[in-house]
Amino acid sequence: MRFVVTGEWTRNRLLKVIVWCFLLYTFLLWITNAGLFFSKMSLNPASVVDYYGGNEEKFMQPKSLLGLLEVLHFHGFAIGIMLLTLTHLLLFVPLSMEIKAMGIGLSFFAGFANELSGWGVRFIHPGFAYAKIFFFLTLEGVILFLMLAVGRALLFDQPSNYTASER
Repeated sequence: MRFVVTGEWTRNRLLKVIVWCFLLYTFLLWITNAGLFFSKMSLNPASVVDYYGGNEEKFMQPKSLLGLLEVLHFHGFAIGIMLLTLTHLLLFVPLSMEIKAMGIGLSFFAGFANELSGWGVRFIHPGFAYAKIFFFLTLEGVILFLMLAVGRALLFDQPSNYTASER
């Protein structure tokens, strides 16, 4: 923690390697997340409704409560930890507090809404398919922004922007 608060994270080679490796893994997660989404559905709301609610003509079963619980259980932890780490690193990137606050709030809100909108499609109303698509794209965009902001700070050895006045 001391390394990022003092700005040494851009000068400590081992710490930079660790953060770059984390960003690489996060990039792989970002790519595979999109791949999994588009292998099951598209940006067409009807495909989202079919995926969650089932479609007899396509021999697709609706998602079960247990199946959705298992996905939420895993995603709740994994995505939460990933966003915690990325947004924590964002605190030390030289950006305005407004941009940092927006990145942090939007990332967690989009993560929650992305996970829960599938439940909405399945158990409340097919109109939640629009929310699922919107929040999936929002989450992917925010994760990309977070990765690029942290990567840029590392690449250009930008100093930490974490000061006592911002805490």
